[in-house]
Amino acid sequence: MSDVDVHGPIDAVLIEFEADRATGEAAQALLDLVDRGVVQIFDLVVIRKDADGSFSGVVLDDAVAEETGGFVVFAGARSGLLGDEDLRQAAESMTPGTAAALIVYENTWARPFVAAARKAGGELIASVRIPAQDVMDALDALDAAE
Repeated sequence: MSDVDVHGPIDAVLIEFEADRATGEAAQALLDLVDRGVVQIFDLVVIRKDADGSFSGVVLDDAVAEETGGFVVFAGARSGLLGDEDLRQAAESMTPGTAAALIVYENTWARPFVAAARKAGGELIASVRIPAQDVMDALDALDAAE
C-alpha cells in the first residue's frame, strides 16, 4: 500500500473576514501550504453575506483578487464535495456584512502515517478537532493561573 492509496484527514473550515480586512495574507499563507505539500485543496468557495442576511457564493473565476481576499488564486478548486446546503449552513454561521472562505482540504502531510497505520492493521476509531481559539484560550488561562 503506497501513500497514493490513502488520504490524510479531510477538514472543512469557514474563515470569516470583515469586508475591508481581507488583505490577501490568508490566501497567500494557504497557497504556501499547498506549494509545500502540507495540504491539498478540494474545494474553496468565497461566500458574501449581506446586511439583510441574504448570501451568495462568489464565482472565483470571474472575481478579482481584491474582492475575494486573494482567494481568486484557488479558482477551479471544486471537487463536488460542497453543495448548496453546505453554503447555506455556512452562511447561517456568518455575521451579516462579511465575507468568508469555506475551504475543504486534505492534510496531505498525514498520508505516510495513515498508510503505515493501515499496513499495520490500524483503524481510525475516533477523531476530534479542537478549535485553535479554544486551545489559545486554555493556554492563556493556564498562564494567568501561574
